[in-house]
Amino acid sequence: MMMTSMYTRTGLVLVTLWLGVVAQTAAQAPAANWKLWFNKPAANWNEALPVGNGRVGAMVFGNVQSERLQLNEESVWTGKPEDFINPGARAALPAIRKLLFAGKYVEAQQMAIDKMMGNKTVNSSYQTAGDLWLTFPAQDGEPEGYERALDLETAVASVQYRQGGIAYTREIFSSAPDQVVVVRLTADRPGALSLQFALTRPGSSATVTASGSEIVLQEHTGGGVGVKLVTHLRVIPEGGTLTAGGTHLALEKADAVTVLVAMATDYNGGDARATTQRQLTAAAGKRYDALKRAHVQDYQSFFNRVALDLGVTNAVYFPTDARVSALQHGNDDPHLAALYFQFGRYLLISSSRPGGLPANLQGIWADGLTPPWSADYHININIQMNYWLAEVANLSELHLPFITFLDRLRPDARKTAKAMYGIDGTVAHFTTDPWLFTAPYGYPSWAMWPMGMAWCAQHVWEHYAFTGDKAFLQQYYPILKESAAFCAQWLVEDPATGKLVSGPSISPENTFQTPDGKRATMVMGPTMDHMIIRDLLTSTLLAQRVLQQDQAFGRKLEKILANLSPTQIGADGRILEWTEAFQEPEPGHRHISHLYGLHPGKEITRKQPELFTAARKTIDHRLAHGGGHTGWSRAWIVNFFARLGDGEAAHENLVALFKKSTLPNLFDNHPPFQIDGNFGAPAGIAEMLLQSHDGFLTLLPALPKAWPAGHVRGLCARGGFEVSMTWANGALQEVTLLSRSGGPCQVRYGDKTVTLQTETGKVYTLNQDLKAR
Repeated sequence: MMMTSMYTRTGLVLVTLWLGVVAQTAAQAPAANWKLWFNKPAANWNEALPVGNGRVGAMVFGNVQSERLQLNEESVWTGKPEDFINPGARAALPAIRKLLFAGKYVEAQQMAIDKMMGNKTVNSSYQTAGDLWLTFPAQDGEPEGYERALDLETAVASVQYRQGGIAYTREIFSSAPDQVVVVRLTADRPGALSLQFALTRPGSSATVTASGSEIVLQEHTGGGVGVKLVTHLRVIPEGGTLTAGGTHLALEKADAVTVLVAMATDYNGGDARATTQRQLTAAAGKRYDALKRAHVQDYQSFFNRVALDLGVTNAVYFPTDARVSALQHGNDDPHLAALYFQFGRYLLISSSRPGGLPANLQGIWADGLTPPWSADYHININIQMNYWLAEVANLSELHLPFITFLDRLRPDARKTAKAMYGIDGTVAHFTTDPWLFTAPYGYPSWAMWPMGMAWCAQHVWEHYAFTGDKAFLQQYYPILKESAAFCAQWLVEDPATGKLVSGPSISPENTFQTPDGKRATMVMGPTMDHMIIRDLLTSTLLAQRVLQQDQAFGRKLEKILANLSPTQIGADGRILEWTEAFQEPEPGHRHISHLYGLHPGKEITRKQPELFTAARKTIDHRLAHGGGHTGWSRAWIVNFFARLGDGEAAHENLVALFKKSTLPNLFDNHPPFQIDGNFGAPAGIAEMLLQSHDGFLTLLPALPKAWPAGHVRGLCARGGFEVSMTWANGALQEVTLLSRSGGPCQVRYGDKTVTLQTETGKVYTLNQDLKAR
């Protein structure tokens, strides 16, 4: 108890204490546990704990006298569908290209502002569904033995403490089987629970009514330009007296109580009030233990697929925020990295389920009516990063909301391609939202980037590459084909080189200095565009071969690939970001777009040693000038170094993520909170342990010294393999491969390579020399 209380003192005392604890051996430490836990309530939203079922969620604060659960439902969006394509875009395209080829970057940029940018007039934003308040009578004495926790093994948040001689417990989870948030309150003395229940929402537009055992909050969001929302609560007491008064419910002297919260909108049509009533009635017909059992069983069907052990110290005795603080002061905590990995998996399970919308910029957890960047779908890296974890971390089904969302984007993406550029296929720019727009607006420095759909489309092939699901590939192949068709017509010949180039376009959100000292952003032929297009056309060709279709189109793509402008290395040995070595106003820029070919792309591998070396120089230069200063950017850097095979640099940047870009509740900090780093960094941890992008199944390619011994079970690799490994003293001990699809598998560890001919459903075990056991 004394050690826990010491964490409330200064950082110096904390570090002194901590060093004494971690000096003990791992054998003396407790068994690893998968909990985020705290010895105090959340002081703000960045300390609260998230629960979710993919569609509905809550942030749990854990206050003793006035508990707040901030609520979310994935489709609570303001706005509506809008057509805002600039009518002058198509005619201006040749003139803008001519200016850019002539080096008149500023003039081209102004024309793009005038002729390419759309006039988006309808504001859209993701919003909170409201707040559930549980208000308790004041009691004498301070709470004792307080603990607030999130158990990643069960997806149940809890609060427990003693006050006035009574032990109080709360359990909170969001059930996918029953589609409700469930709150359970108990005490160890009969009749000890008295409290009020209320639903509120920011602003003054919501109507709230209470009657019987229910409270209903209703609002037409966005001042009538948005979805119609219903947040609906039902209280099920055990003992005591429940009364309704205006907008509140009051419970007196109950033994226990279960609270059910349903949320719905009319985003997909239907009556939201009828939906929530149906959900509540069904859930209320079950006992609490049945609700919890179904929730845990559903959640664990995903979570239990992967286990990870990177080593354990006595750090697990301490609250999560204290562990983060101690690591920031230089202390070793390998289990925190494993906890962070599993927390990323937990967040994906809790914010992305088949049949729903994809995880947004904050997953499903956002406070207020105006979250940062509207919590929308930025498609110039952020939503893609949300799903880097899905396949390798054995959560393949959870990738589907993103892919089905891309399918729904296609109609508007076809319209934008034709109306803006006069060409076929599909195009999307830097961002979108559930109203499915694909045209650019704002300023060219972020918006004049027609590669959003081309990058997103890669996820179709990635899902197939991991699963071998041919029926899936047949269904969603049009996403690849139409995006490739756009790129095929979009590319034009560079008069200086004769090579095909993309443009007008940008290197996302970055700028360069023109020869006359001005700042510009658009060019013909930014490196990232060509890397994305090369990846897309290659994936489309591979899909055509699997499906045995579109051979004529495939021959066209092969010719384009042969003449596509190659990735270039500058005189200083770095990969060029643009068509020439411009001076960089922000040499430490957060976007490192010209390394797309290293990760998540597959262009830059050890098979191209010059590019591989140049990629390292490029990332070193960025870091030397302050790169990685946002959480998601640092997560990307972890993946870069993993692909480069540098486990020490990957681990160093993972630690930097904890030090500079991690909030007390382990949420990623841009700042402010963005969830992409919570998915990107765990994907980087997986890349440190297993890679399969270059034709090999490479084991422990970037294992750092900080993880000398460990075990992982259930990671997935392209080709349809499930992988488990044990290592000790920094060296592989054993690997087990489950072949899901059959076929050949090249396994590489260090300088050893072996080829296995596998059969579907069979397990193969190899020792440290890659010899069969």
